[in-house]
Amino acid sequence: MRLLFLAGSLAHGGAEHHAIMLANRLTERGHECHVGYVKPECEQLARLRLPGAAFCLDATRYLDLRALSRLATRVARIRPAAVVAANPYALMYASLARALSGARAPLVIIYHSTRWPGLKQQAQLLAYRPCMWAADRAVFVCEYQRRYCMRRGLRSRRNTVIHNGVDTQRFQDHSSAAERRALRAALGYANSDYVIGIAAALRPEKNHIQLVEATARLRHAGFAAKALLIGDGPTRGAVESRARDLGIEREVLITGFREDVRPYLSACNVVCVCSLTEALSLAAIEAMAMAKPLVHSQVGGATELIEPGRNGLLFPAGDTAALVDCLQRLADRSRQLMMGRGARVKAEITFSEEVMVDAYEQLLREECGCTDHAAARA
Repeated sequence: MRLLFLAGSLAHGGAEHHAIMLANRLTERGHECHVGYVKPECEQLARLRLPGAAFCLDATRYLDLRALSRLATRVARIRPAAVVAANPYALMYASLARALSGARAPLVIIYHSTRWPGLKQQAQLLAYRPCMWAADRAVFVCEYQRRYCMRRGLRSRRNTVIHNGVDTQRFQDHSSAAERRALRAALGYANSDYVIGIAAALRPEKNHIQLVEATARLRHAGFAAKALLIGDGPTRGAVESRARDLGIEREVLITGFREDVRPYLSACNVVCVCSLTEALSLAAIEAMAMAKPLVHSQVGGATELIEPGRNGLLFPAGDTAALVDCLQRLADRSRQLMMGRGARVKAEITFSEEVMVDAYEQLLREECGCTDHAAARA
């Protein structure tokens, strides 16, 4: 199949990471993949492993007519068997460019969002709905998200759920006990410290401050709790300020952006997701694959990830007392190991990259009219 993937940008983010991974993996399987992105933000560009170069539309405003014309020209030149848009903004450009180019390629939207706060975002949704309705297929990344969007009229002609997945071979903790102690020591942690990690860009919806506050409460209760924040972003200053106010700035380590999060996940006893909104967190699945018990706010597809007591625990979003209670329950090392093993098994069975790519490849064959494996490779 000849496929065109379009993202809003190639900045750091889950939807962008997902689009790049799909293009790479389908290319490895013999398909011809092209990748375009609307805005000139390209921090993840180096992750692409395609025979040809990706292209940027260089949009300078929300709906840039010159950028749209460039995309229509690309669509006419590439003649893809299908166009795959990552999230609604890319979908808007893809649907308009398809119409301008006269192409008949089926249009697939992969939707990663669940919540759109603010009047501006709500207005954008009104513009996105007709594009969604015109798409041939919408792929939602969890069942919760599918139901949420369907109730709000965000649907296509056909609607499917394909769970996010990660490379469970790459995300696997092979560290020995001695290696893990050395790694923790390099980060300033004693073997007895209770290290609670969070791997996410420091943005308001990721709610890092809640973990800082929970860490302070745990320390006041006598736990040797320390917070490891893997990432960077616009709320870093506010997070650092809150840690100072609570007198735990030395117990909160912010790593800055890290291309490879695996060593830092390995150093953690538990991984936390405090988000106020999520669809299905790739960072959460990566932590599960690393055999880390997960404490997750009850948003998005959290209940599809977590079986409470088996591979992690859930708490109501924004409820710091409930988060502290979950973290106290997981302070026991034997419980951490037991739930970590359950997390790894769940990741391997349900959330592996291989399972996910198989599902997308089959879906795209159906949309392109390929009836068998040989036809798909033609």
